[in-house]
Amino acid sequence: MSNPAVVAELVRSGIVEGHHYGSVTALDADGRVDWAIGDVDRPLLPRSCNKPVQALAMVRLGLDLPPELLALACASHSGEPFHLDGVRRILATADLDERLLQTPPDFPLDDVERDAVLRAGGDRTPLQMNCSGKHAAMLVTCARNDWDLATYLDPDHPLQRASRATYEELTGEPAAVAVDGCGAPLLSASLTGLARAFRQLAVAQEGPERLVADAIRRHPEWVSGTRRDERALLGAIPGAIGKMGAEACFALALDDGRAFALKVDDGAMRAWPVVLAAALRRSGVDGEELRRVGHVPLLGGGREVGEIRALV
Repeated sequence: MSNPAVVAELVRSGIVEGHHYGSVTALDADGRVDWAIGDVDRPLLPRSCNKPVQALAMVRLGLDLPPELLALACASHSGEPFHLDGVRRILATADLDERLLQTPPDFPLDDVERDAVLRAGGDRTPLQMNCSGKHAAMLVTCARNDWDLATYLDPDHPLQRASRATYEELTGEPAAVAVDGCGAPLLSASLTGLARAFRQLAVAQEGPERLVADAIRRHPEWVSGTRRDERALLGAIPGAIGKMGAEACFALALDDGRAFALKVDDGAMRAWPVVLAAALRRSGVDGEELRRVGHVPLLGGGREVGEIRALV
């Protein structure tokens, strides 16, 4: 990023020992930029923050899933048993085999689930990879439209062309195409464009946009996991939708039209909850659970001796 600002500082025993740089944008209820810090107009790669918009494209193309499985299509899931069963359920709606998944083999994202796999002598699998819900939904969407399944990750595949068109529509920006960690096409947007896209989902009163938004609202544990700050954050803010992305990107929108997007420049995942909680407080959103999620302690000798402090 060309002009990140200091968005958080590391305070240990009362001494500032480091900083996190980044950018934050906040839209007001009418969709205008209310305030911004750092570089919010330059294109970046939102990583998995893009998944709800990709899911919208698939619903428009005929994907028809129950709400919890639609939430899983938006997910970077933890690899908990209900997530893995859910991916199989998505595939089963079109009689597809999990061997069609082109997610790279991985362990579950959640440490508890990963350790359980290792204790059982298990190994990395495509099903366990946190993007497998999205990939399963992509395969089902292709099957519904009689599109080739083997090439579903090709940027020129009809599925990916439609996904890009939907993404550019909602962000209001042209998208460059990169490759995400799961192998799927990864589309660029500015933080302002990303916030704009989430706002359109959050304020929708009907149609595919409302289906996606309601799936996220009602089933946040399917979008992330039962032990994740992301789930706790969504549960703490009625009507909110949000999605975390790798390299410390996060987008969130409220049903009143306010929306937020942030990027921590060094990709430190520990910093995004602190920065997001502070951004929400600056815009008048607060609460005990939000303050808990936004508190990241620094330890010394096993006890708290400092914290990551937001400067938003």
